[in-house]
Amino acid sequence: MRIALFVTCLADAIAPQVGRATVTLLERLGHEVVFPSAQTCCGQMHVNTGYRREAEPLVRHHVSVFEPYDVIVAPSGSCVGSVRHQHADVARAAGDAKLAGRAESVAGRTFELSELLVDVLGVEDVGAYYPHRVTYHPTCHSLRMLRVDDKPLRLLRNVRGMTLLELPAADQCCGFGGTFALKNADVSTAMLADKMRNVLATGAEVATAGDASCLTHIGGGLSRLRTGTRSVHLAEILATTEAS
Repeated sequence: MRIALFVTCLADAIAPQVGRATVTLLERLGHEVVFPSAQTCCGQMHVNTGYRREAEPLVRHHVSVFEPYDVIVAPSGSCVGSVRHQHADVARAAGDAKLAGRAESVAGRTFELSELLVDVLGVEDVGAYYPHRVTYHPTCHSLRMLRVDDKPLRLLRNVRGMTLLELPAADQCCGFGGTFALKNADVSTAMLADKMRNVLATGAEVATAGDASCLTHIGGGLSRLRTGTRSVHLAEILATTEAS
């Protein structure tokens, strides 16, 4: 299968290893991955902050870039959630019904990584090997907007050598929320403290999730406390094999 990678702004800027891991994983499974170099921000930050009109050119550009591809994947529940639940609405608010229809078509072919693997490619064992104690944080957008349910956990349970540890209060937000962490820093920090407490209670060496944004927030907190527990994206774990 030929798959277009929508790498997302945050992965491109601060976690490029996530994009590389996604490519490594999908190519190992026998698929061709292409990277449309004209891609930019999907506009999620603008929409979530109330700048819907300013988001319209970004939506238009995203649609034009990814329209030629039959399958699109992003290692981010947050950005896929924006493509699927915001793009057509932004176009309609701008009075462009044609763009809204095109956006809906692209959205229908856009998948978060675990969705692509389990629902589209029909695979739960990707041949990964990761000999560490790991706990999984289900990010808010993947859990509530995309409803990926236990797909990431089904993939993780098939990783050889790994001990998967249940995270207490897993469905509680980590406090990042994009610009929420900037506008409501005190509340965000308190939520992060709760999440870190629960991560550390598991005894895990690694906290994983499907969004680099939440992992940056959680990992930054864990690093500042010098806990020794680190954050690693789901794609990086699934891309690791005994030969890695």
